[in-house]
Amino acid sequence: MSVFSEYKREIMNAAHNERIRTALSRAIASYRKNVGEALTRFPHTTALAEEVRGIKERSIAMMAELAAEASRSIEENHGKAYIAKTAGDALAIIGQIVGTKKLIVKGKSMTCDEIGLRQHLEGLGNEVYETDLGEFIMQKLDLPPMHILSPAIHVPKEDVAKLFSKITGEELPPDIEKLVAAARKLLRAKFFAADIGITGANVVAADTGTLFLIENEGNIRLATSAPPVHVALVGMEKLVPTLGEAFKVSEVTWRYANYAMPSYVSLVSGPSKTGDIEKVTTYGAHGPGEFHVIFLDDGRAELARHPVLRQALYCLRCGGCLYECPVFAVTAGHFGDKYFAGVGAVWARQISRDPEKAAAIAYTCLACGRCRVRCPVRIDTPQMIIELRKQITEGDRSSDKTFSE
Repeated sequence: MSVFSEYKREIMNAAHNERIRTALSRAIASYRKNVGEALTRFPHTTALAEEVRGIKERSIAMMAELAAEASRSIEENHGKAYIAKTAGDALAIIGQIVGTKKLIVKGKSMTCDEIGLRQHLEGLGNEVYETDLGEFIMQKLDLPPMHILSPAIHVPKEDVAKLFSKITGEELPPDIEKLVAAARKLLRAKFFAADIGITGANVVAADTGTLFLIENEGNIRLATSAPPVHVALVGMEKLVPTLGEAFKVSEVTWRYANYAMPSYVSLVSGPSKTGDIEKVTTYGAHGPGEFHVIFLDDGRAELARHPVLRQALYCLRCGGCLYECPVFAVTAGHFGDKYFAGVGAVWARQISRDPEKAAAIAYTCLACGRCRVRCPVRIDTPQMIIELRKQITEGDRSSDKTFSE
């Protein structure tokens, strides 16, 4: 079966799935209400978002320089930094750090999903636990995530109850509080038994080498502090020049991601340390003694050179566009590849190097512009879709050519 035929079958099945529509209708209503309240409470956010657009434009134009600067900063902080040109390079680096027969706790990361990191580490003989509740649900269902921030957004509580009942061996009702408690009980001991914690990052300040990690569950904070080794995989588009700019990007991200203020914002710049005995700095106190950061290119530098499609790199991963997309509302993450909806077509073309899948997504997108209106940095997805369609119909970009040619 061709890529297009498989995509068509998958998306049509999703469109006729009543449970997907039920779960998404609930989530979309909650998201719009929460973001509306957050922007009313903090009205300065819209102006700040315009400033963040400028920060992203400048940063994307100098990703390589920022990655080098951040690497130097991390090394000065007694961490280890690496720049991976390809997904294969990143997998090799992390595989070397991790080794085999390790217990790994992992925070939600689209970049890790992009390169298939969990599956790679499991293939090396490691035991990997997704610790974000949504990712944990999808891992146990053996299915890919369906949303940037809410991987199990299409799974109603009734299905989660059936899944957790099977895992725990006890009959659990479709009561969300009880289901969350069950997941906490299942995962709690794993954090403290783990050999390695793996995360992504929402934004990175190059001048200090600081990773910003935004969350609400507390799982990322545990994954970055309890195990003796912390490994972070970060797309180069997450880099900004200064700590102050990273704070601005973070605030806009969490506000458009559904929250007036997240429960946790962790700033990680290096391994844990103490100077409490004779002011001698010693690394490896209560937190990790090792800190590794891999900055991933994987086509991003090339994409940054395209005058239209580089907008995909401005994305904050707030997920707001998905809640406004009419197609996503009835298909969830089946409308996309490793990244979703219209912008996912760009990532499929440039990152996955899958022109057939990119074409399928590009022609599924309605180019209605609702995503652009919601987007805090005003990414013009319809413009990108039109550009992709032009390339497809004119045939002036074969799969072995680059956007920069």
